[in-house]
Amino acid sequence: MNTFAETLIAWQREHGRHGLPWQVDDAYRVWLSEIMLQQTQVDTVLPYYARFLARFPDLPSLAAAPVEDVLTLWSGLGYYARARNLHKCARAVMAQHGGRFPADPAVLAELPGIGRSTAAAISAFSYGTRAAILDGNVKRVLARAFGIDGFPGTKPVENRLWELAESLLPERDVDIYTQAQMDLGATVCTRGRPACTRCPLADRCVALRDGRVGELPTPRPKRETRTREGRFAVVLADGAVLLERRPPSGIWGGLLSLPELPEDADTAEWIAGRYGLQVHSVSPLGGLRHVFTHFTLEMRPEAVQVAPPPPGAAESEHLWQPLGRLDEAALPAPVRKLLEPLAARDLFSPAGGAAAGTGG
Repeated sequence: MNTFAETLIAWQREHGRHGLPWQVDDAYRVWLSEIMLQQTQVDTVLPYYARFLARFPDLPSLAAAPVEDVLTLWSGLGYYARARNLHKCARAVMAQHGGRFPADPAVLAELPGIGRSTAAAISAFSYGTRAAILDGNVKRVLARAFGIDGFPGTKPVENRLWELAESLLPERDVDIYTQAQMDLGATVCTRGRPACTRCPLADRCVALRDGRVGELPTPRPKRETRTREGRFAVVLADGAVLLERRPPSGIWGGLLSLPELPEDADTAEWIAGRYGLQVHSVSPLGGLRHVFTHFTLEMRPEAVQVAPPPPGAAESEHLWQPLGRLDEAALPAPVRKLLEPLAARDLFSPAGGAAAGTGG
């Protein structure tokens, strides 16, 4: 019988994915894809990846850009700390490594946004380095194939998986083996409905032998999901919406968002006092529910029609964004979802201002 690695390498050559745009000998493109693919599906990443390369074709162009431009292109992809770290990492590689990604996984792992597994993947794909990866797909494949109990997010189980991953490394073709693990977990040994009849490891899989495919890997222990409510002001004037830049840390860090109203505030008074704007009307819009990793946000937006501000009234932390140019703003996905119907219906253009109280 072939070794674990030999089996996967042979399978990848015949059945794996070969046409992905980042499957090239270019550390910049490999790094960009690996960061985007963290907790995100390939089909979701593909259009973002293409737009990023069109705007930032190489590391110097990304490092030289304002972080706001990076966040704008990232808008909708989620987990925005990745975008901020992407920008920090680009500048660090330019400043500390002469614009070239180091080959040593240990050195790569010290850069912003690059952990141990991502560093190994970048090094294996770009330089052929013999290094083990352990992303979510690989954890699932190993837990099932070798019958490993326990939630992989706990340190003891993760350490055991790392030891196993390193022991299975082949002497050569590490890049093909690394891609094979990713492909198998993404297309065959999936979380739900795994295609065990097509799996090259079926004859040696402990979970399949013992009827435990649905049990492994052990799920995360259930915890109570918190729900948070938030009031958001959709402040509108002359076909534009008032946006504020969020603090660098916390949810939507560094992105543009709607002003968040204090729970007990009078909307008109708060808007007038904070921004010096003359409020014409306030009306509720349809709410929106957005699920984060650790909590659920119930968004309660209110449309606030105001008199147009004087020219140059915007400050560094807030601006007036035309509703017809939302694609140019670094918006969180739920905020964009709230605003796009308003832009599509043009309810709040200068000619249609009277419709401001129609709600959403």
